[in-house]
Amino acid sequence: MAKFFIDRPVFAWVISLFIILAGVLAIRKLPVSQYPSVAAPTFNLTATYPGASAQVMEDSVLAVIERNMNGVEGLDYMSTSADSSGSGSVTLTFTPDTDENVAQLEVNNKLNEVLSSLPATVQQYGVNVSKSRSNFLMVVALSSQTQDLEEMADYAKRNIVPELQRVEGVGAVRLFAAERAMRIWVDPQKLQNFNLSFADVSSAISAQNVQISAGSLGSLPASQGQTITATITADGQLSTPEEFGNIILRSNTNGANVYLRDVAKIELGSEDYSASTRLNGKPTVGMAVMLSNSGNATATAALVKERMAKLEQYFPGDVTWSAPYDTSTFVEISIEQVVHTLVEAMVLVFIVMFVFLQNIRYTLIPTIVVPISLLGGFAGIYYFGMSINVLTMFAMVLVIGIVVDDAIVVVENVERIMSEEGLPPREATHKAMGQISGAVVGITAVLISVFVPLAMFSGATGKIYQQFAITMVISIAFSAFLALSLTPALCASLLKPIEKGHHEEKTGFFGWFNRKFTAGNKRYEGWVAALLHRAGRMLIVYLALVAAAGLLYTRIPSSFLPSEDQGNLMVSIQLPAGATKERTDQTLLAVEQIAQNTPGVKDVFTVSGFSFSGSGQNMAMGFVILKNWDERKGPGEDAASITQKLTGAFMASGLIRDGFAIAVNPPPIRELGNGGLEFYLQDRNSRGHQALVEARNKLIAEMRKNPMFGDTRAAGLEDAPQLKLTIDRAAAAAQGISMSSIRSTLGSALGGAYVNDFPNSGRLQKVYVQAVPQSRMQAEQILAMTVPNGQGVAVPLSTVVSASWETGMEQSTRFNGYPAMSISGAVKSGFSSGDAMAEVERIVSQMDGYSVEWAGESRQQASGSSQRTMLYGFVLLATFLVLAALYESWSIPAAVILVAPLGFLGVVVGVFGRNLFNGVFHIREVFFNDIYFMVGMITVVGLSAKNAILIIEFAKDLQAQGKSAMESALAAAHLRFRPILMTSFAFILGVVPLYIASGASSASQRAIGTTVFWGMSVGTLLSVFLVPLFYVLVRKLSKPSQHETEMAAAHTNISPEQAELYVAAAEQGLSEEEKRDLHNDQ
Repeated sequence: MAKFFIDRPVFAWVISLFIILAGVLAIRKLPVSQYPSVAAPTFNLTATYPGASAQVMEDSVLAVIERNMNGVEGLDYMSTSADSSGSGSVTLTFTPDTDENVAQLEVNNKLNEVLSSLPATVQQYGVNVSKSRSNFLMVVALSSQTQDLEEMADYAKRNIVPELQRVEGVGAVRLFAAERAMRIWVDPQKLQNFNLSFADVSSAISAQNVQISAGSLGSLPASQGQTITATITADGQLSTPEEFGNIILRSNTNGANVYLRDVAKIELGSEDYSASTRLNGKPTVGMAVMLSNSGNATATAALVKERMAKLEQYFPGDVTWSAPYDTSTFVEISIEQVVHTLVEAMVLVFIVMFVFLQNIRYTLIPTIVVPISLLGGFAGIYYFGMSINVLTMFAMVLVIGIVVDDAIVVVENVERIMSEEGLPPREATHKAMGQISGAVVGITAVLISVFVPLAMFSGATGKIYQQFAITMVISIAFSAFLALSLTPALCASLLKPIEKGHHEEKTGFFGWFNRKFTAGNKRYEGWVAALLHRAGRMLIVYLALVAAAGLLYTRIPSSFLPSEDQGNLMVSIQLPAGATKERTDQTLLAVEQIAQNTPGVKDVFTVSGFSFSGSGQNMAMGFVILKNWDERKGPGEDAASITQKLTGAFMASGLIRDGFAIAVNPPPIRELGNGGLEFYLQDRNSRGHQALVEARNKLIAEMRKNPMFGDTRAAGLEDAPQLKLTIDRAAAAAQGISMSSIRSTLGSALGGAYVNDFPNSGRLQKVYVQAVPQSRMQAEQILAMTVPNGQGVAVPLSTVVSASWETGMEQSTRFNGYPAMSISGAVKSGFSSGDAMAEVERIVSQMDGYSVEWAGESRQQASGSSQRTMLYGFVLLATFLVLAALYESWSIPAAVILVAPLGFLGVVVGVFGRNLFNGVFHIREVFFNDIYFMVGMITVVGLSAKNAILIIEFAKDLQAQGKSAMESALAAAHLRFRPILMTSFAFILGVVPLYIASGASSASQRAIGTTVFWGMSVGTLLSVFLVPLFYVLVRKLSKPSQHETEMAAAHTNISPEQAELYVAAAEQGLSEEEKRDLHNDQ
């Protein structure tokens, strides 16, 4: 293949130009995201039952839906949650390979089967099915100095939310406010005075607020002679408070009517009062935008902003909009940072090549080839439907060192032959390619075999690995192709003939460098020769190093992904059970002031009445938006430090008693949860809610006593005081009071009854009946409300209903059909999340009848860690088998495989050592055994194998010419020392920008940079000495068969004369005794 392109350089350039074109077009079309979409298809079924308790919601609505969803194909797990606000949801999570559209069809069919079994009120509101992600992409806020908040909320619901829902990539939009509604505020005392009930009010509204379809005048069939037709309209549906006030509740025989206005205040109010938002302490109307399951963050956020910019011109008055919370900003800056790292890596690699090659033409060839390989990688990313994200860009940064290796190996070998033998460029290129084509193919096959198993991981972890592995494999494949096509073509056409002794003729820096390098090379050969004669002792040292690597590996804490400074924080606030929204708003205002006065904070957006843990008057949450990373370079201004400061300030302020306010750094992949430990404690034996609460509290108490865990708490609403109404059914029956009358009175007066709709500015909006607030604040007021008895006389509820206080659940949670409690916690610095998860499982195993189900990142870590050991083994097995096939030998691959632990040693030494350094100097950062550790380790294993192949390939060919194993190993080490150091230094310096990264996404860059930097540094240092030893040991333990010897002799490109020259060159500087031992080795 190389010979073909050496003779046809134009052909090589044409193919390369096609690769460049494909890559450029792909970059223009590729979506950009922080991480690949790793969340499995998820559907949220949301139901509303106004006035219902969490228990009623669970029993009558969610349990019915949940039971019918069992058996849906591809369903992985499901969770349900209901709270006392009358809302509940069932979340269905499917396996990653499930077809989302097919799953949605089946979910809808299953839901339709049970709709008729749900309460009528729930059916009236409907059950909403959405397939959006639960986390927020961004928050859009409307602000005004003059406009009424309810008016702005109604405008947003009418004109903005529908527009945003139609934006490509948007899954759902949550408005933290409500549109207009006709509010009928009934005074129970006035009802009693007129001997009326809430049922009478609802019935009158239903009867008198109706749509009338009156038909038309002269419609067909018409009588003969009809000359005109006209549409008939009739006033049926009411639209103003005044018209609703004229609804007749009762018409007396004396002509006096009782109107709705006589017993109620009617106004255009809000459909819901449960949530409100503020931006920097000022009231605002907030809208949370959530991605669809397949949406792209940056593209969707850009489209949302574009749509808002178009809608802005139609805003009423002085209404303005902003996007205070926008996760796409971090994504864009992260990718920009990685691109800068990519450019810096290429510059450093260019410098290394120039130092070693010392010729601009030699350096130009790899410099041309590397970008083409990377562009080929981008074309492959587009072909496989992936995106430009942190993983694919990290792969690009790492692959630079691998891609340049192939080009350097070719250029260096051509340069060496031209320098040593004085051949012209074309002949030198032919000869060089004959010597190293096999090594290039072998290296490529090995590297591909190393990365392909990464793509076999399942779940969210597998999707992350796939992005990295596919990018690496594609770029490596293009690199190998170019190393056998364009690179030799460029060598043959661009290089100039040189005389022997090229390096010795250099002066200045290059002359000094060459002299030092040559002297170092000689010392290296002497050390290798000495080690070859001390094989037994070195084998013991090697085993000790492997044992040390294993020991250090167990000391590295495990995690899923490193925590990043994403430029914003989440704040979770929960007041004591039973606290009112007024108390929550006052506390939230103080929280906002503390956050705004904290250095490094730019904006604060808060939501009252809602949090990711649940909804309720005592719940709230906030987003603290930090200043740009460039403005936060001082000590204590990183996200982790600000998080700690805020939480400490919140709790020290004394604002909250029996509740909490904590700041949390968002997880790296928000669609996988809220970060930290997340799990459910399941009641497997149906022991009841109270027993489950006691078990949860016991578990939390045990975790808080354990030094391994940080802040640990129940996620959700705590049980709260509840007013229990007990109906005396016998007394009710005796007085002729129906249960439906009692239900109607309580439901309408307290929960608010949705009666029907009314037209308002082109939109149908809801009509609600509810008691005036001041009449439902005390238990006595509720019991004083009246219901009609059998004679139609209004009697107080107290005649048939008694009230008592008790503690009951405000939120009901189930996981996979079992009653459960959600718990979240943090792992203290210096401890492993994997060990913490094991400790939780140990504690729960001692609690009879209860089990743990992991959620969020913890679930992915639990499923991913079980596959790691198998993956390690599979990588080594695949590498061994590929090498065995390439070399037609079962022994040679063993010499390569023995190198893998050396790279692994470098990885664990680097990570453990950097953690130790950070601990001594009180640096907060901790490096974990996480996804980046895994990716870096696999990369280092592949590159270590590559270095071994460069030596063993030549050693095998030399031995085929009759040289001993020791002669061959020493000569191969002599020949390949320079290219190995050149390619290794190029790779190591190429990852230095990752190692020292700062700013957005820097934690991930430092994590992978630390792994590969130390892995390659230590691995290269040890492998250049031990690979010759491994080759000799393997050859002595397993003599090559006659067939293997014949195959090697037939395919070698080294003549006997050249073999003699190579061995002689390697022996220079050795003592006579060392030479004799070398020649006598058989």
